Amino acid sequence: MTADAAKPTLSYWHVWTDDDGVSHQTRCKLTAFEQESMGGDAAPQWNNRLMKGAAEVLFSVLPVGWVGEWHENPRPQWIVPLSGRWYVETMDGMRVEMGPGEVSFGGDQKTQPNAAGQQGHTSGTVGDEPAKLMVIQLQGDDYLAAKPGDLA
Repeated sequence: MTADAAKPTLSYWHVWTDDDGVSHQTRCKLTAFEQESMGGDAAPQWNNRLMKGAAEVLFSVLPVGWVGEWHENPRPQWIVPLSGRWYVETMDGMRVEMGPGEVSFGGDQKTQPNAAGQQGHTSGTVGDEPAKLMVIQLQGDDYLAAKPGDLA
């Protein structure tokens, strides 16, 4: 087996805005993994170096029963649940629930309100424990309203 045949993939949900201003979620994969050492005597590992630039890392704890009414992601951002479960529902009616280790990219900027006044997405906790999330917010406009395929 060649090294390329063994390349891993990593799935994530991409929240995005279509040309009509409606938000959607699409299951995507990161595939550009390359083997490299992180330095020193560390053995090579698979890394997918996706984005460079300024970012803010924050950790959020969403209480049981928390609901984030209709809103856009404030910045393009990666969201990774660390514990608990949460959901994202987009304007097209798709609802995705995620738990620890699942990944979502929030790129639903530039949505337009629909007839019901919904804009962006709604999100909230699922179950009887808080959802603890790691959020990496990207600064600058390089990935603002990024669509599936723009991150490859």
